[in-house]
Amino acid sequence: MTEPLWIWGLTILVIIGLLAFDFFFHVRKAHEPTIREAAIWSGIYVALALVFGLTVLLFGGPQMGSEYFAGYITEKALSVDNLFVFLVIMGSFAVPRIDQQKVLLFGIVFALIARTAFIFAGKALIENFSFMFYLFGLILLLTAGKLLAPEKEGDDEANNFIIRLAKKYLRTTDHYDGDKLFTYENGRRVLTPMLLVMVAIGGTDVLFALDSIPAIYGLTTDVYIVFTATAFSLMGLRQLYFLIEGLLDRLIYLKYGLALVLAFIGVKLILEALHKNELPFINGGENVDVFTFTAATSLPVIIGLLVITVLISLYSKRGRVTSVVGSLDRLAHAYLHTEYKRDAAERDEQWAKIQAGEQRLSGFDHDLIKRVLSDTGADWALERAHKLHDESKNA
Repeated sequence: MTEPLWIWGLTILVIIGLLAFDFFFHVRKAHEPTIREAAIWSGIYVALALVFGLTVLLFGGPQMGSEYFAGYITEKALSVDNLFVFLVIMGSFAVPRIDQQKVLLFGIVFALIARTAFIFAGKALIENFSFMFYLFGLILLLTAGKLLAPEKEGDDEANNFIIRLAKKYLRTTDHYDGDKLFTYENGRRVLTPMLLVMVAIGGTDVLFALDSIPAIYGLTTDVYIVFTATAFSLMGLRQLYFLIEGLLDRLIYLKYGLALVLAFIGVKLILEALHKNELPFINGGENVDVFTFTAATSLPVIIGLLVITVLISLYSKRGRVTSVVGSLDRLAHAYLHTEYKRDAAERDEQWAKIQAGEQRLSGFDHDLIKRVLSDTGADWALERAHKLHDESKNA
């Protein structure tokens, strides 16, 4: 690490201070953020990341500055992709909207801790094993392919292995008690669904870290840049969630842009590994004379791929239909999880939202609606929700 310890210490203090400020002034008192509040604070966190990047550019030079911005943009895009999964998890657990901020902040803190551990582990592996760039490149290429694979119908992110174990061996309740992690039921202390949601979010954060850290090490091996780009990409993610929640489902081609970005970085890593080859079974352990991408070249490629796929998504008719279908899918899954509904009035409100969503959907082309419902698996959830509603009405 070339950066002095006092810079590391100051940076960590600033990040902890921002997280503490976020908790005490925004999250501690449960409330639903307005669009205006989310927009202002999202802008503030993006501005802080840009100011930090300009500082790196000024004092570290163009190479270091380009590496930071390339890493920040890549990690930010991957973080936005993570929000899709957070939406599904919180929808499956029917987390009250005013309490979702606490879940998101926990997810950010846990993600930062998990990524920090992977960052230093990755640095140690790179320095001690010459073949790691080959491995990281392969991981990114496989991840890119996984992003393009079709999703399984009826897949419920909340019912993962950890959650099933928690429900089986720990004392849990199916009822929320505000944003408390523990409550008392029949005189016994039990875990609330809020804690189970956080466990699910934390589990997915670990999986996301396995993808994101090889990606950013494909852009820079400076551990300070890796850490700060990752940290600043996570800052403001909570506010961004509430700001673009309605747009997330419209970004239907973002995963293709991310797949191309990860594939590009994976190829870049393998080319650099060949350029600095030390493996005896490749070219006799000698360097291979191949073209390599610089940070200045990588930055416009990453920005271009992401901007193009986002714009295509926003102007696509399929994107508009997918936005409504995605919302309906989460509402249907939440309706199916009857254990998290306190009373009939809450279930009726949930059903009214499903009906309103279906009414909005009726204004689009019927064949397109049918294709999107089938491709996303939302038809499966909606069919089950309608069946459950009919059964409850006839009971």
